[in-house]
Amino acid sequence: MIALLQRVTRAQVDVAGATVGAIGAGLMVLVCAERNDSEREADTLLAKLLSYRVFSDDAGKMNRSVADVGGGLLLVPQFTLAADTQSGTRPSFTPAAPPDEGKRLFDYFVRQARERHPVVATGQFGADMQVSLTNDGPVTFWLQIKPKAA
Repeated sequence: MIALLQRVTRAQVDVAGATVGAIGAGLMVLVCAERNDSEREADTLLAKLLSYRVFSDDAGKMNRSVADVGGGLLLVPQFTLAADTQSGTRPSFTPAAPPDEGKRLFDYFVRQARERHPVVATGQFGADMQVSLTNDGPVTFWLQIKPKAA
């Protein structure tokens, strides 16, 4: 699974002119399930995301996680993160999980996040979303958990 996280002062997702998810300070996270991902990858990615130290401590060093600072999480499904862009000028989405599996894993990821973190908002799987945010820093990180070989 892939997560592109951005430290934000605010972020929101609108669908058809209505806000479906919004947070103040925290992390806006684009989430993508890849082929062969399972709950194991989702759980590992969520644990890493919640403990990833991207917020400043009193000395100005990135030593605090979103859990440490009580920030919000805005989780937005984004299958295009899995695009293969190595050849040509049109991306291939073969590496992404099929839509039904991607939705199942995104929904699982959201449920688990809500059990472990107090402020979780989401985008809407499969919708045409408009995402707005103010990136704080800017601070942006790519996290990826690959399936374990059988």
